Amino acid sequence: MKAPYSPPFTVTARMVSQIASIAEQVGRLTAAQGMAVRLRRINRIRTIQGSLAIEGNTLSEAQITAILGGKPVIAPPREVLEARNALKAYEQLGQWQPAQEQHLLAAHNCLMQGLVDDAGRYRQGGVGVMQGDQVMHMAPPASRVPRLMRDLLGWLATTDQHPLIASSVFHYEFEFIHPFSDGNGRMGRLWQTLMLSRWNPVMAYVPVESLVHAQQAGYYAALNASTRQSDCAVFIEFMLGCLQQAISAASAVEPLVKVKVKTRAKAPVKKQASTPERVLAALKKAPTLTLAEVAAQLGLSTSAVERAARSLRERGRLRYVGPQKGGHWEVLP
Repeated sequence: MKAPYSPPFTVTARMVSQIASIAEQVGRLTAAQGMAVRLRRINRIRTIQGSLAIEGNTLSEAQITAILGGKPVIAPPREVLEARNALKAYEQLGQWQPAQEQHLLAAHNCLMQGLVDDAGRYRQGGVGVMQGDQVMHMAPPASRVPRLMRDLLGWLATTDQHPLIASSVFHYEFEFIHPFSDGNGRMGRLWQTLMLSRWNPVMAYVPVESLVHAQQAGYYAALNASTRQSDCAVFIEFMLGCLQQAISAASAVEPLVKVKVKTRAKAPVKKQASTPERVLAALKKAPTLTLAEVAAQLGLSTSAVERAARSLRERGRLRYVGPQKGGHWEVLP
């Protein structure tokens, strides 16, 4: 009798530490009753913009927000359709089961409808992952795809690995197989989000895709290194690192401070913190955020956040450490 398929990967000490950290972060976020509806909406838009941007889509978060609101957007029609399809697909996360092949195919059909002729069907020809003129990865022959996907989905249905590891392993194996003619990258990221949302519902609104986009070179380097080593440990560690940062950024909920005011009931009321204090709170929790990312997270204009940051720096409450790219913010007492 043939042994059940198991993808080749190693669980490292670093992964164990990363999982413990992520579980603690998610626990705090869940204990705080998750994210506010507005923040979930912002993070969903950031998720979609990041995932599409990796594939070359140039739409901004503001344009995707407009599309979500049914407003006209001046942009290439294909890019608008990609965004509409992605918005629809992420809204349907709750309807799909990760290990069900028919659900995987339905999700691809939703994500790629009108973009490819074979949406919702495995590819019938060969595909390769290109970097410029160089072939970085030749996917297995099309004739092997159905069997490889059944094996992978079968493993996913029975594995006892932690969902953080299992979802990253699936993501890597999915990209290695490249089962579709197009849309494999965005499908792999969508399906990992689906798996993580089954572990904890709040993970459906953690914009890990925007962090992957910010570290796109590292994402492809981790994929390639895992392929060379025939062990996806490098990719697992990379994705867990992105998750740590994404959860930290997603949990920077607007702080509320209690202010005593005189009322007949003599009860304290909550007043929203000032813009500079909200910016400080966001950067304290996620010091690698850009000011534009802080603005998107807080629902403010970039210029408002830049003015607040400038004021904070002048007052000695905030400083930027390191190079313009790769540095971080430091909140001062």
